[in-house]
Amino acid sequence: MTSDFQIRHAVRILLVDELNRLFLFKMMDPAKPKEFFWCPVGGGIESGESAVKAARREVAEETGMPDLDLGPHIWNRQAKYSFNGNKVNSIETWFLARVKNFEIDTSKFSDLEREVILDHRWWSSEELLTTQDLLTPRNLPSLFRELLVNGSPNVPIQLELEDHF
Repeated sequence: MTSDFQIRHAVRILLVDELNRLFLFKMMDPAKPKEFFWCPVGGGIESGESAVKAARREVAEETGMPDLDLGPHIWNRQAKYSFNGNKVNSIETWFLARVKNFEIDTSKFSDLEREVILDHRWWSSEELLTTQDLLTPRNLPSLFRELLVNGSPNVPIQLELEDHF
């Protein structure tokens, strides 16, 4: 039953630099402060906002990069998880954006982002494949490798449901 879940429409953006490295944030759940995971830039889609507009806004707010040249819509994903004591059913639109490596500016973080984002870094495909850290989505290393080898899909791929309960 999903009625006890808060539905959240969100975007995620794979920022990939000229060295084919992926930018990720290290995050934690305030309800589970000793656990962490790495995930791409992104966040909720605001009322009346398109996924494309939300993606550009999230990248600007979370990295300081204005005027993102957003690439294709590559994946869709549904994930069920708890965050800060709330059950969330996240319906996500994923984009790819090729960027030149840049200095990350986190000065526009919200109070919650300052609390839950612990670190950030660029990851090579090889580093993703060998890390023991949790990643979002869990199969991000193989998905990212496939993206680098085969390029963007012609139509967005529906990723498997992730249920973290």
